[in-house]
Amino acid sequence: MHGHLEAEEQQDQRPEQELTWSWGHRPRSALDRVKAMAPPPPPPLTASTPLLHGEFGSYPARGPRFALTLTPQALHIQRLRPKPEARPRGGLVLLAEVSGCCTLRSRSPSDSAAYFCIYTYPRGRRGGRRRAARTFRADGAATYEENRAEAQRWATALTCLLRGLPLPGDGEITPDLLPRPPRLLLLVNPFGGRGLAWQWCKNHVLPMISEAGLSFNLIQTERHNHARELVQGLSLSEWDGIVTVSGDGLLYEVLNGLLERPDWEEAVKTPVGILPCGSGNALAGAVNQHGGFEPALGIDLLLNCSLLLCRGGSHPLDLLSVTLASGSRCFSFLSVAWGFVSDVDIQSERFRALGSARFTLGTVLGLATLHTYRGRLSYLPATVEPASPAPAHGLPRAKSELTLAPGPAPPVAHSPLHRSVSDLPLPLPQPALTSPGSPEPPPILSLNGGGPELAGDWGGAGDAPLSPDPLLPSPPGSPKAAQLSPITEGASEMPASSGLPPPTPDARVAISAGGPPDHLLPPLGTPLPPGWVTMEGDFVLILAISPSHLGADLVAAPHARFDDGLVHLCWVRGGISRAALLRLFLAMERGSHFSLGCPQLGYAAARAFRLEPLTPRGVLTVDGEQVEYGPLQAQVHPGLGTLLTGPSGCPGREP
Repeated sequence: MHGHLEAEEQQDQRPEQELTWSWGHRPRSALDRVKAMAPPPPPPLTASTPLLHGEFGSYPARGPRFALTLTPQALHIQRLRPKPEARPRGGLVLLAEVSGCCTLRSRSPSDSAAYFCIYTYPRGRRGGRRRAARTFRADGAATYEENRAEAQRWATALTCLLRGLPLPGDGEITPDLLPRPPRLLLLVNPFGGRGLAWQWCKNHVLPMISEAGLSFNLIQTERHNHARELVQGLSLSEWDGIVTVSGDGLLYEVLNGLLERPDWEEAVKTPVGILPCGSGNALAGAVNQHGGFEPALGIDLLLNCSLLLCRGGSHPLDLLSVTLASGSRCFSFLSVAWGFVSDVDIQSERFRALGSARFTLGTVLGLATLHTYRGRLSYLPATVEPASPAPAHGLPRAKSELTLAPGPAPPVAHSPLHRSVSDLPLPLPQPALTSPGSPEPPPILSLNGGGPELAGDWGGAGDAPLSPDPLLPSPPGSPKAAQLSPITEGASEMPASSGLPPPTPDARVAISAGGPPDHLLPPLGTPLPPGWVTMEGDFVLILAISPSHLGADLVAAPHARFDDGLVHLCWVRGGISRAALLRLFLAMERGSHFSLGCPQLGYAAARAFRLEPLTPRGVLTVDGEQVEYGPLQAQVHPGLGTLLTGPSGCPGREP
């Protein structure tokens, strides 16, 4: 085997300047100065630029031989022997479908070959993803050490591409290029969705992030607001991200818990992520779209978001501070709703066992008993324009009410990787869930769950099983014990299955006391400053949404971005027929509802708004959680949070 580097010539960079892929941690001032003095980065490689090329055998050894070519977007596989393929089947592995890779070695002392394994999740003919492990044999050299170096070169290059790390131009690709794996805290709500969150996490999430080489610790939440309490006492310096495995409600708890900390200004910058195992999964739908994947539901959406999480990369996240009638505040990453949307959300709680189908049933019931609500909506337009007198026969309408003008998406910013203080796992009641990055190596044969699984993938019954050969062993001097944070000390007392019932449907949302001041909002009950637009009338629904999606399959604001600094106001006035309202929601699955020309549908982009219900009874929700009924107001705080999104783009086949 003669592997060689064919990358375009790039400027030589020091390793410290190369490790700039982002898990969202804020850059420090010293690093800002270094980056400002650094030379400009080299131009990006084209999608089809060959980076590595070489010949490999297969596992088992008596299988075919392959020529592999690695480009920035895909791994090309061509069979060489016993018979070359004119049109290879499965010969293109898109990096967007790769969770990770590893190097392995045979347990047979006489085998001098090294092994390179990649884990992929390609889409099948029916659209669903299925896991596949591809193992290649590096056997072109006489000694194991030389073959191992070649296998690690390929694994390192692939990992760099997956995580957004630049490859050096001098051809020296060694594991030293890779930083220590990020440490993630996974919070799992076992009652998420139809109660399948824990099973999905064990069967899909944990294997995939282990394949990616990420270090993780896992805690099951036991009750409403448990996650909120946990993050308030967490030692955040030990973590590179907090990921919720549930619906949108658990992330709501995490963000509000971070904003309640005394150090909320730094705490809220902690990258947060979401892996959808709930009912609505709205933010996950927006993350899925941002990553360039086709719309998906259920397991497919979970696998898509898990693949993006494995790639790293973060994005600023706008948060909406919502002041309620009592004067207390909470923070929203998703939506504020009144009328039809909030009615369906809360009334469908009794159908939670149906999963996402609860919203379909709730919508049908809501249409059968359609209500209108008298109210007043005021907002500060995104671009303040001189106020014009309202026509005598009607209410003022926003100029952008029926016209959406998407703006260009800004480039994704990458900040340096924040390394964790300790790689020690939290004490878990399930030993099998210990991260492979823990100081004591787990007694298994491979990084993805065992040698027998690899042998089964390739039918290698007569070959010696493979053992893990990690690219980066635990750093020397890794502590065997560490100062435990309050959350770590309490984690060992959590049972594997709490057996608690899910939160009651009438549970009210908790309130956050920290966070930045709302400089755009006067106190509730006082007049609004000039430049605001006010409308009053009968409404079927009023929705204020930050990201693009209201549900995994409902694109309420198709042009919205995570950090556009806007709250997108949508409303439907009274007088709309049930059939017309149903058409709007059906069109919302494609994000085309604004093109229907419905006269009752309105839209405005705003920086702040005030909602005053004028009917004595109704339901208000913040991120799907019911809040106290009465006047409320809210303001966007641009980029206040950080969201783990993975890379943006449109995965597809190379030209």
